[in-house]
Formats: sequence, C-alpha cells, structure tokens
Amino acid sequence: MKSIAAAGAALAFVWAASASAQHVSDAEPITIGEALTVMTHDADRKLNVVLPRGYEQAEERFPLVLVLDGGMGQDFFLSLGVERWNQLWGRSEPAILIGVETVDRQRELLPPTQVDEERERYPSAGESEAFRTWLAETVLPMLRARYRHDGRAMIVGESAAGHFVVETWLAQPDLFDGYAALSPSLQWNDSALAGAAPADDGTPRPRLFLSLADEGGATETGVMELRETLGARFCFADYRASHVHHSNSLHQLLPQALQYLLPTEADWLGEYGLTVECEMREADAE
Repeated sequence: MKSIAAAGAALAFVWAASASAQHVSDAEPITIGEALTVMTHDADRKLNVVLPRGYEQAEERFPLVLVLDGGMGQDFFLSLGVERWNQLWGRSEPAILIGVETVDRQRELLPPTQVDEERERYPSAGESEAFRTWLAETVLPMLRARYRHDGRAMIVGESAAGHFVVETWLAQPDLFDGYAALSPSLQWNDSALAGAAPADDGTPRPRLFLSLADEGGATETGVMELRETLGARFCFADYRASHVHHSNSLHQLLPQALQYLLPTEADWLGEYGLTVECEMREADAE
C-alpha cells in the first residue's frame, strides 16, 4: 500500500508541475539598476546604482547614499533590501543607492599603521586618503552629473569601512552631509584615530550615526574614547549588551542609520517599534 501511495503522490506532483509549467509565460530578466565600471588603486571596480521608485516618472530629486563594500559579492544586496524596506514603511527618505565596491579593503579604507602585527597581516593597508580623494574628485562629481540628485550625499560603512567613515567625518566633514559608522574598527593603529580626534568646540558638523556592538577589547576602547572626546557631535547607538555582534551589525542597525540620516515625517513608526535607539546628543537633537 505504501508503494502505491508513494507512486500516486509522485504522479500527482508530476501532473501539477506539468500543468503549472503550461501556464508560465516567458521568463523576463529582473533589472534593478546599473553598474558603472571605474578604476582606482590599480583596479577596476563597480559602482552599483539603484534609483528609487518613481524616479523615471517624476522630476523629484533625491539624496545620494554611498554604501562602502557595496559590490555584488559584498554588502550591496543586503543594503538595497534594507533601504527599500525602509521606504516601504516610510522609515527613511527615498534615495539613490550606490554600492561602492572595494577590491583591497584594508588598502583602500584604512590609513597607515605603526603596529607591526597589523603591517604584517595587511601589508597593503594605508591608502584611505587616496581613496577619499577619489570619492571626492571622481565618484561624487560623476554621480551628480549623471543622476537627478538634491545636493545631499550620505556615506555608510561597517567595520574597516566604518573606520573610513569616521576618518572622513573628522578629516573632511563637508564631503558628505551625513555619516553612518557601524561597528568601526577603531582599534586600528592603537586607536590612533580616536586619540587624534579634536575635542568638541561647538563647531557644527554633519550628522554622524556611530554604533558599537559586543566587540569588546581594543575596538570598544577606541569607540568609547572617541565618544568621550567628541562630546555633543554625534548619535551613539550602544549595543554592547545586546544581540548585536560585529558580524551582524550591518543587518541590525542599517535601518536605524538610514532613518537617522534621512528622517521622514511618518508618525506611525514608534507604534511598530521602528525607532532610532541611540543616545541623541544635543547637537543632533535640534
């Protein structure tokens, strides 16, 4: 009886699959954006660009959001999904999302280090200033000439890319209008970046969303040193005692980061737990 029942189930499956296939129209490719090939640091890489819904049907202008480590095999699809999910809920403004692919992350995203162990592990590291110049002089002008933007540009990075975001916010703050550094690797070079950060003198700076997960050790020390030095100039999301780890900080906190950088007037977000859970310093709470 079991064999008869199994044979019947198999025949039913084959019939259902055949019937279903007869009603499927021709397959169509799914197009979500375009990829621009550019070169820096002796390597080609992609700028993966996705326009917001309705871009082609209206004259509205949109902010640019650059996501570092935004290659197809990196954080592009995750970041795009989060950004579109935020739009679905009205959690953050619609934006032109640009995934900036990195090829040699330590070379492109980190400054030089005096730590022997880091030099040995990442011998090519140390050209973040050149990468920043490339973004400023090549990438941003190209994007602004090609797409209908509103003048604003944001940058998002996690881990080593988060270090780059903080370094840029300190060294060239006017390059972007908003910054998000998720679990930045501020242990790099004995936390030299945090140690060199200027104390808060009241000078206005662009918004900065800075988060810390459960990394502990030198990473936590560097982030907390930076927090104390900068005083009232950023929004600090402290997730040390939580479910957020270095490995999932982008998944967990990118929705909040985008909401903080590109807030909307939606009044239902709190009802659904869609809030920015960070320490709102005075300069950013205005």
